[in-house]
Amino acid sequence: MIERYSRPQMKKIWSDENKFDKWLQVEVAVCEAWAELGTIPKEAIPKIRTAHYSLERIGEILKVTHHDMTAFLQSLSESLGEESRFIHLGLTSSDVMDTALSLQLKEASKLLARDVAELIAVLEDKAVEHKQTIMVGRTHGVHAEPITFGLKLALWAQEMRRNAARLSEAERTISAGKISGAVGTYATVPPEVENKACAKLGLAPAPISSQIIQRDRHAQFVTTLAIIASSLEKFATEIRSLQRTEILEAEEPFAAGQTGSSAMPHKRNPELCERVCGLARLVRGNAITSMENIALWHERDISHSSTERIILPDSCLVLDYTLNIFTSLMKGLQVYPENMRRNLELTQGLVFSQRVLIALIDKGLTRQKAYELVQRNSMKAWQQKTSFLDLLKTDPEVMARLSGSELQSLFDYNYFLKHVDKVFQRLGLTKKKRTEAAKAGELTPQAP
Repeated sequence: MIERYSRPQMKKIWSDENKFDKWLQVEVAVCEAWAELGTIPKEAIPKIRTAHYSLERIGEILKVTHHDMTAFLQSLSESLGEESRFIHLGLTSSDVMDTALSLQLKEASKLLARDVAELIAVLEDKAVEHKQTIMVGRTHGVHAEPITFGLKLALWAQEMRRNAARLSEAERTISAGKISGAVGTYATVPPEVENKACAKLGLAPAPISSQIIQRDRHAQFVTTLAIIASSLEKFATEIRSLQRTEILEAEEPFAAGQTGSSAMPHKRNPELCERVCGLARLVRGNAITSMENIALWHERDISHSSTERIILPDSCLVLDYTLNIFTSLMKGLQVYPENMRRNLELTQGLVFSQRVLIALIDKGLTRQKAYELVQRNSMKAWQQKTSFLDLLKTDPEVMARLSGSELQSLFDYNYFLKHVDKVFQRLGLTKKKRTEAAKAGELTPQAP
């Protein structure tokens, strides 16, 4: 596991204690199911429920058996005595290990879902706060037309809502149990035991299995985490760009006493965003491994097992950590509207080029001719670093179609913001609604 990125709750989910606790839950649930069917004496169940293991003892036995399940079962047996003969009846190791793994993944999913919901709430609050904070929109990194910072954040919030829906579906897919015996034929353990045991564990029985739960389920889970991590990288990359000295429209928090460079005391680096970007690459790499685990020999081999011991806990731990630091970053994000306005005006009106283009078309020019007139003046504005509006006013072909007042009216930033409220209403992002939802505890992520 990646201990550096562990948070207590997620770390506990992937601890050896929790893993063996889950194994024990599965074993007990199967024994209870057998008892309900009359195969195990019902009077044995109270004693079986007292079964316990010793991590130290498992470690000692493992040195001899080199098999963690047999070491676990022997430790359990030593705590039970005669009733130990009913433990693991008709089962293969994967019946217990895969079903227990599903329980761990389900726990991890719920914790990640809470993380995602918290980030959505922060993004939506920030979006509402900056709904009318005007800035330049960029395509290819080049100034395009005005947007608002609130629209940018609302876009991120909606993407995280889709991620919440993806995570919910991945949790449903991975919440499957398998109690079907050595190669999935139920020869030594009937489907009724699987049904009863899975119901007790809160899992759905896999409709069909081999010796294992099929790994496309796990691949869907890890690739979902990779998509979420990639979204975080997208957001963090944007903040990194906006924090550049030449732009400085937004900046991640910089605490008192924090240092950015050992050599240059002035440095305020976007190191948290860079950390988010780096960790996203790690989770995406794990997604590749999870997909390679789908193809196994015949009814199974264990080439997937060694990698899953790394990629499943690490992906959950890293994403939990990454969501946490990015949410904290967004809570403390520094936004500089005055710099946004300054940068918006750097091109001296070129952001209005499409408005002029459409106005000339409306006056009867062909699109090609109108485009030619606007681009001609736009290029001069670029090259001469002069006012686009002033250049248009001195162009006789433009002024033959537009009056001075008509031309002046086109250079109005409010034109680009006229539908912002409608977009926020469509997303349910109004200050009043969010306040009421927060009080009612209803800020849960929804699929679009």
